[in-house]
Amino acid sequence: MPSYKAPLDDVLFLINDVFPLDGYNHLDAFAEVTPDLAGAVLTEAARITEEAFAPLNATGDRQGCRRDSDGSVRTPEGFAEAYGAFVKGGWVGLATPPDYGGQGLPYTFAAIVNEFASSANMALAMYPGLTQGAIAAVLQHGTAEQKAIYLPPMVSGAWTGTMNLTEPQCGTDLGLIRTKAERKGDGTYAITGTKIFISAGEHDLAGNIVHLVLARVEGAPSGTKGLSLFIVPKFMAANGGVRGARNRVSCGSIEDKMGIHGNATCVMNYEGATGWLLGEENRGLNAMFTMMNEARLGVGIQGLALSEVAYQNAATYARERLQGRALTGAAFPAQAADPIIVHPDVRRTLLSIKAFNAAARALVVWTSLKADVARQATDEAERQAAEDHLGLLTPVIKGVLTDIGFDNTVKAQQMFGGHGYIVETGVEQFVRDARIAMLYEGANGIQAIDLVGRKLPRDAGRAMLAFFAEVSGFLKENAAHDGVQPYVAGMKTALDHLQDASMWFMRNALGKPDNAGAGSTDYMHLFGLVALGYMSLRIAKAAADKLATARAANDDAATGPMEARLTTTRFFMERMLPETAVRLNRVTAGAEGIMAMPAEMF
Repeated sequence: MPSYKAPLDDVLFLINDVFPLDGYNHLDAFAEVTPDLAGAVLTEAARITEEAFAPLNATGDRQGCRRDSDGSVRTPEGFAEAYGAFVKGGWVGLATPPDYGGQGLPYTFAAIVNEFASSANMALAMYPGLTQGAIAAVLQHGTAEQKAIYLPPMVSGAWTGTMNLTEPQCGTDLGLIRTKAERKGDGTYAITGTKIFISAGEHDLAGNIVHLVLARVEGAPSGTKGLSLFIVPKFMAANGGVRGARNRVSCGSIEDKMGIHGNATCVMNYEGATGWLLGEENRGLNAMFTMMNEARLGVGIQGLALSEVAYQNAATYARERLQGRALTGAAFPAQAADPIIVHPDVRRTLLSIKAFNAAARALVVWTSLKADVARQATDEAERQAAEDHLGLLTPVIKGVLTDIGFDNTVKAQQMFGGHGYIVETGVEQFVRDARIAMLYEGANGIQAIDLVGRKLPRDAGRAMLAFFAEVSGFLKENAAHDGVQPYVAGMKTALDHLQDASMWFMRNALGKPDNAGAGSTDYMHLFGLVALGYMSLRIAKAAADKLATARAANDDAATGPMEARLTTTRFFMERMLPETAVRLNRVTAGAEGIMAMPAEMF
């Protein structure tokens, strides 16, 4: 049976030393946040995810969700009780305004809790995770009446939320949506159509499910410009969380899928269901993207989360599994064999996962803090810079963290040898669960095209130039710092590679868009390597400072973790960051070799 321990010490190090939260106390959500409060909140989050979520991960995978003949869905045994404990603790509304029953804490805390919950039980964590995205959409685009009706029960977790985009004939190309909305003359609409791949579309965890549905009002323009977003509850609703008659929306079936069996992925049928417009007619994507962008960050966190839990179990196995002898001679001669952790290639594999996890977690925290700034800053320049960061880094986090996160679950499985292929060890579930994160909320190739085609050139490259300036400024400012100095030259080279690739696109992609498409995935990963490298150096700087303090105080307990962080950074900079050269070469190879093959020859 796999185990999970929330990386609490790593998170507290990030928010206390790498990105100190007192630098954000001008924002309302941080005004009363102290290190003690942050520690207490996240310690409790670690406890509930370790104790309530993690034990149900394997059993939930084996049992899956079951649809009854009446269209109702039963989640695996124990899910309702674990979700109830999560709700009782107020975790769904952790970062939502107190006006609607939330705790008003930073979004950054919600992102951290999302990692813990997704590592412990990704399928279960998706139910409250999707609800948080729906809350954000209603909060930003809903009327006062809609907020009063839907937000309190959703914030409390008594009701859950979904988003309904995909249809059988369309995925990414939302302009092909056929679900229609007919005006009923009383301010409501009759929604008719079929949606597929709807996570948490039907279940028994909550008293109501609030679906956010993209549809086209009769007479609206074709394509994405004619889409509107609607609130379509499973049960009619009124103020105070009052639940009324059943709406004409039902689960037609549950998808039989590769992983996340504990989450009900549904085909949803709308048969003249009553819906209320959310936002403006024909501006549905504008409202939906509030939820989608938050979901994309959440999916990137899932990639990290699965990488983390897979790593923990692989590292434990490597320390315990006896197999062969160290290449330099028996490390433990009194034993029949040495643990496999003595072998360099095992260490290489584990360190590649560990180094990614540390840097990716820092990238998530850094970006989550930017989300808090974008939501709450009163200074327009500060808010705009944060929004620029989010726009640029969201596709990188979604695409890179899920690509590498999946790869890392496979690497962790490899540490188990043949045992990794066996269900009872549990690691193969991490591989299956992680695979979906590369696909949904926009497949990763789409994230790469979005980055290259939309995010880089936006506002004359303002966000990209700001990122370059930040990394360059950090290197210049810390060129002589003990934790940073050994890696300044390598980081400058990697940043040069990213700048060269960006300039190559500017010169070669405008007139030949296929060049952008051919190099976009490699560019996304090149960008990701540079961002992760920058995070690694931010970690190394803080760790070196704390190490110096610990040594001066003869604090042996604090010395080991800081030395481990510095060693992890060294591995990333020596072994992982140099891949930027390969990515640059692939970007600048252009599209000719890819597009030369006739379609019929594939």
